[in-house]
Amino acid sequence: MNHLYCRLAVTNLKNNGQFYVPYILAGMVSAMMFYIMRAVQGNDSINAMRGASVLHIVLFMGVVIVGACVCIFLFYTNSFVMKRRKKELGVYNILGMEKRHIAKVLAWEALILYLISVCGGLVCGIVFNKLVIMFLCKLTGVSESIPFYVSGWGCLQTAELFAVVYVLMLLYNFMQVKLADPIALLHGNNVGEREPKAKWVSAVIGVVCILSGYYLAVHVNGVIEAVNIFFVAVLLVIAGTYELFLSVSIAALKLLRNNKKYYYKASHFIAVSGMMYRMKRNAVGLANICVLSTMVLVIISTTVCLYAGVEDSLQTLEADATFYFDSVPGAAVREQLIGQFHAVAESQGRKVTEVSEYTDVLVVTHRVGNEIEKYDNENGSYGFSDMGMLYVMTKSDFEKYTGHTLGEIAPGSVMVTSPDGTAQDSIKVFGRTYAVAGTLELTEDFPVNEMEGFLGNTEVRYMVVADDDELEHLGADVEVQYHVGVETDGTREERLMYAAAVREAVEACRTQDGFDRCLLYSRVEQREEYMRMNGGFLFLGLFLGILFLMITVLIIYYKQISEGFEDRERFAIMTKVGMSREMVRAAINAQVRTVFFLPITVAVLHLVMAFPMLKLMLLVFGLANVQLFAGCLAATAAVFAVIYFIVFRLTSRSYYKIVH
Repeated sequence: MNHLYCRLAVTNLKNNGQFYVPYILAGMVSAMMFYIMRAVQGNDSINAMRGASVLHIVLFMGVVIVGACVCIFLFYTNSFVMKRRKKELGVYNILGMEKRHIAKVLAWEALILYLISVCGGLVCGIVFNKLVIMFLCKLTGVSESIPFYVSGWGCLQTAELFAVVYVLMLLYNFMQVKLADPIALLHGNNVGEREPKAKWVSAVIGVVCILSGYYLAVHVNGVIEAVNIFFVAVLLVIAGTYELFLSVSIAALKLLRNNKKYYYKASHFIAVSGMMYRMKRNAVGLANICVLSTMVLVIISTTVCLYAGVEDSLQTLEADATFYFDSVPGAAVREQLIGQFHAVAESQGRKVTEVSEYTDVLVVTHRVGNEIEKYDNENGSYGFSDMGMLYVMTKSDFEKYTGHTLGEIAPGSVMVTSPDGTAQDSIKVFGRTYAVAGTLELTEDFPVNEMEGFLGNTEVRYMVVADDDELEHLGADVEVQYHVGVETDGTREERLMYAAAVREAVEACRTQDGFDRCLLYSRVEQREEYMRMNGGFLFLGLFLGILFLMITVLIIYYKQISEGFEDRERFAIMTKVGMSREMVRAAINAQVRTVFFLPITVAVLHLVMAFPMLKLMLLVFGLANVQLFAGCLAATAAVFAVIYFIVFRLTSRSYYKIVH
């Protein structure tokens, strides 16, 4: 008997090849992608690389995201397939097969699909894993050779994950058969053909959600605020997108139908009534396509921008050190520290080609009027919104750092920026009143601008004092930062050795020169860290982009097929009542184009409105090149639009074949 059920399952899969071939291919690709991501994440050679800790975290995120997306994706495609199978299962039931017999056929089908998908996916994953790892190494700048290997844990976890998913889908299919009577199964693919009602309240809520998400994205101030409200804005836009297609679209179609001059034209009549007739069912799929398209655009454009902007993010010299003192260091101490950089270079036969050094004070402040005090965390009257930043330098260091020449600043006077744009005669800082000698004009190379990008509404003031004595007074009871940057010659390996030697040399001077601690950054080390991180993000972005694109393509394909079967009889009736085939075909083209190009249009709109927030979030990674990000967004949107159009053209052929 089991042999009979197995043969029926095989026959069913063959007869429904139009639905199951894409389904099987999607399952194989999903299994392959999950295995590859898990194998790469668990590769001991990659985890042993220099700077692999960040890459390991990125890849672990990829394993979780890919696993979750695969589960959702397979459930979604299974619902499309079962919808078309209900009539066939109803015929079996009417011809005498009991539901338990149908369940056994479904179980055999699920087992066959599982074995084909997982085995095929693992074979492809093992074959392509080495190629993917080579691509990852290329992106991250790794020159070490990674040997070929088969991940036992990757195979096991892939088999386990897909076993759970296919069992849950089988249980869902059992429930669909058990809860439906034979007549319902026989007509299962015709359910839901009533014209949807306009839900005006839901439509208004959808519009409000989208506009609220847009408002948060456009009016965000600073990186901190952008990170905090990012997911709120995303959830609002996603909820609004579903309501846009479910409710707003139907309400708009109702309004078009009420416009007699527009509606009572043959092409408009067919297009409007056709889309509205089953818009509720279309809307969910179209909203899914829109959300997935937006995710593809955001993920790929941001990760490509991060990778392309690595050099823009490296803003330090070859060796850049910050020393933290309790007071302003004297000239002898500064010369001693700079001498360490030169001494290490000479000991290695290297040459220092550039030296940059300056001293500053950075204080968290609280301002009332023109009085600035240090921010007291224990003061209950101070709120986060009252927090400000005061950035202080001497006149000589400011001119060296920025290249701007200032006028004379007398002792007891300062030059300040004015965030609110108002001029001041005097300012009281930490209990001492200073005359304002002039106002500093903000330019692009001011550090205050970078700080404002992070802090948003937090007030940032840039102050220039006359000399070290004035800086010493302001820097009392706070840390004074002494920055030294040097540029050297040499190969990558030589520069790595130089950075390590400088660390040891300056650390040995800590007790003698009196600084509390030192943070030293090497551009070559930082570049490797950035390449590991940004290359990993690009790898993950492309990986997820391909996965989401595959899901989008399959959703479009199944929607075209489903709509073709649902519309075939209706368009046949149109030709019988006297409409020409040319007119019917024109109506089909108008309806299909409108329905399937609406999601990408909305996705691009989402992307444009999210630009201000995404631009700020890239500052977390040290990337402030707005032109580069805008170019990456435009290029990604253009490439995706071309791919979307090609997919539409290919899948629409299946639709037209069914309808005609």
